[in-house]
Amino acid sequence: MPRIRGASIEQHHEMVWADLAEALRQLLLERDYDSINMGHIAGRAGLARNTLYNYARDKSALVLALTERASRPAAERVTAIAARSQDPAATRMRGIVEAFLTASPDMQLMFRPGSGPMVDEVPKGPDSPFHAIVVEVENVVRDGITRGEFRDVGDVPLAVELLSGAMRAGAERIARDPAGAAATVRAAQEIILASLAAPDLVGDLGDQP
Repeated sequence: MPRIRGASIEQHHEMVWADLAEALRQLLLERDYDSINMGHIAGRAGLARNTLYNYARDKSALVLALTERASRPAAERVTAIAARSQDPAATRMRGIVEAFLTASPDMQLMFRPGSGPMVDEVPKGPDSPFHAIVVEVENVVRDGITRGEFRDVGDVPLAVELLSGAMRAGAERIARDPAGAAATVRAAQEIILASLAAPDLVGDLGDQP
């Protein structure tokens, strides 16, 4: 029977998942995603390949599982920010952008150079690990429209999907240049809010907290 690390089976599994995320992170610094296989990941994580298959049947399933786990803290933070209905929608949107772009290193793994094909494998729509975040962003946009803070964008899901491109670009920039994270967060906030603001509020964006 394999040696159990930690005080319980649950803790052991958490430690293995952390090792797998770190293994994939290291490998992406060395090679393109498409050239990485399950053997590489198992070896870097210090696991037997057969043991790795107990966690995921293939590389795509492993990436999805790691993404789901990594996205949970960000989803919780975004949900909490979106629920602050007493705050202006613009303030909440700024907080959401920051929460997403400063997420855990495990989620930033998705946006490292060379990880594009990995991101493309993650399901879209309701099956996406990021679906809860998208729903909360849509809710904040609708609330902002109702309050007159944001212009009527018409198709809210489409607008949020387009804005997610700015978020992804910001995440990729931070993955390449962690030292510039604060500046990238500010730029993403300004771009996203400028695209949503009602015409008479555009000039006030710089004054938002």
